[in-house]
Amino acid sequence: MLSLSPRYADACSFIFESARELGGRAYFVGGCVRDALSGATPKDFDIEVYGLEPRELERMLSRRFRFEMVGKSFGVWKIKGFEIDVSIPRRERKTGEGHKAFDIECDPNLSVREACARRDFTVNAILYDYLEDRIIDPFGGETDLRNGVLRHTSERFSEDPLRVLRAMQFAARFSMSVAPETVELCSTIPFENLPIERVFEEWKKLLLKGRKISLGLNFLRDCGWLKYFPELAATSGCEQDPFWHPEGDVFTHTGFALDAFASARTGDDREDLVVGLAVLCHDFGKPRCTSVGDDGKIHSYGHDILGREPTISFLSRLTREKSLVEEVVPLVERHMAILDLWRSNAGDSAIRRLARKVVRIDRLVRVDFADRNGRGDPEFRDDSTQGKWISERAAELSVRDSAPKPLVMGRHLQAAGLKPSRKFGEILSALYEAQLDGEFSDLDGGLALLHKMLEKDGSL
Repeated sequence: MLSLSPRYADACSFIFESARELGGRAYFVGGCVRDALSGATPKDFDIEVYGLEPRELERMLSRRFRFEMVGKSFGVWKIKGFEIDVSIPRRERKTGEGHKAFDIECDPNLSVREACARRDFTVNAILYDYLEDRIIDPFGGETDLRNGVLRHTSERFSEDPLRVLRAMQFAARFSMSVAPETVELCSTIPFENLPIERVFEEWKKLLLKGRKISLGLNFLRDCGWLKYFPELAATSGCEQDPFWHPEGDVFTHTGFALDAFASARTGDDREDLVVGLAVLCHDFGKPRCTSVGDDGKIHSYGHDILGREPTISFLSRLTREKSLVEEVVPLVERHMAILDLWRSNAGDSAIRRLARKVVRIDRLVRVDFADRNGRGDPEFRDDSTQGKWISERAAELSVRDSAPKPLVMGRHLQAAGLKPSRKFGEILSALYEAQLDGEFSDLDGGLALLHKMLEKDGSL
């Protein structure tokens, strides 16, 4: 069932055969089995060895491999030169609140069912006997995988609140529906003492790996965990004009927009993360300004600018990386700009100024694409006219993937005899504005304008 390269097949055969010779039993477990059954190619492999004491297993591995051990209590050996982890079955006991409050005890004599009971979902609790080409499935994970159902393995699932967010990203990654009993169980689990780094990792997996991200968001809503993300929760029930948004409320639109984003990911994790977060947050301003006008229509005037504060609030609870927040916020604030500029057939100056504000027009184009394709009516989908228009214009102006750099710098003013002062900064600002307006396009032109400004001011 598992397709291995010759190098990996040789390494894994050694582990499996050596374990059996010593009276133990080795199995592939977890994600590699799940992925293989799904038709995907596993990138890393977890092997669990039963019936061998830690020292005996370590001696066995040292005959062939170099490795490092991940904590004595975890009983995990990471094989160097391979994406292979070898472990001993273990039991976990909740000792307090939070994600890390567990006592862990390795026990090679655990039964397969008892060892698998600590795993989160049935689809991750499937074992594969490589020597006998045999599936061992104590909790019916293969059936759940075939039916596209994400189901918790045991009631012990509730001991780790992070698993709720794992359910979110797993539902999105594998386009799975979450079993009603799992949704119900998750609704009883509080968001407690979760490290911000671990929370963000689950959101990153949602955005970077989710095939249908809307399923993950819908699960959060269904299990009641939206309340822990109030900026996103506020979009649920926030109505939109049905002509422009026949799909429904802002929350629904956000899910559809993220699905469109997922269909066009580039594979560059940093770029995809910035754009994905911007798409997630792009309508956070709507609950603050949505109203019904005198014309009987629903309006959300200024929602793009009003999205700044809730976006910062939301992201500050997910990440401590200020630079990431600083890259996302301008995309939220200006996500309507492409449409506005296209409709007005804006000139070069407006496009340069947009590039100054968002830095990366190419990212904004991707946000606009997701926004337009996050609508229920096919009439509004796949319309890339405005994106192509501004991409071409921005490329011509050399501002598609960067803000316009000032041509005239402080050193040029000093060379002209000026000393740093408030006026110094005012002159630089005026020159930059003139550059954006197209009054000059090279340094010589900028210096000529500087000379005129100084002559007019009497500084020369």
